[in-house]
Amino acid sequence: MIALTRILVATDFSESSAAALKYGLALARTFGARLHVLHAAGRHDLEVMVERQLVIDKFLQDPAAADGHHNAAHELMGGLLTADEQASVQTEFVLRACGPAGPWAEIVRYAKERDLDLIIVGTHGRGMLGHLLMGSVAEKVVRMAPCPVLTVRHPQHEFVLP
Repeated sequence: MIALTRILVATDFSESSAAALKYGLALARTFGARLHVLHAAGRHDLEVMVERQLVIDKFLQDPAAADGHHNAAHELMGGLLTADEQASVQTEFVLRACGPAGPWAEIVRYAKERDLDLIIVGTHGRGMLGHLLMGSVAEKVVRMAPCPVLTVRHPQHEFVLP
């Protein structure tokens, strides 16, 4: 029997990531699993995101602005799921800074830290030349992950019903 309790969806805010999130949400609902939504960005990009959120919090005088990383993650990624979707599963939004290895290394590191059961990633399907020049985050996650990985390409064959 398959038991999924912790599912990670890695996002880069692309259409492929949105499709992967749809699968992650459906699986989390089906299995009663906690859904982790992770965005790994370069350190500079992450600092810009967090600084933007801290400025917004200070401007609005939000007393809950003490945890800038959490607020920035929720601000940036909270819109990926509706309030009803967030209420239907326990969701954790996470921003991580990635090093020179790139986002794949941070996705794998997070999966190991949290002992995740499944990783879901979107794939852009750039073709052989794009893959040779840039590599594939999804491919590296598949090769290095400590758990099964589901890759979703947009547009894809839908098995998640609306």
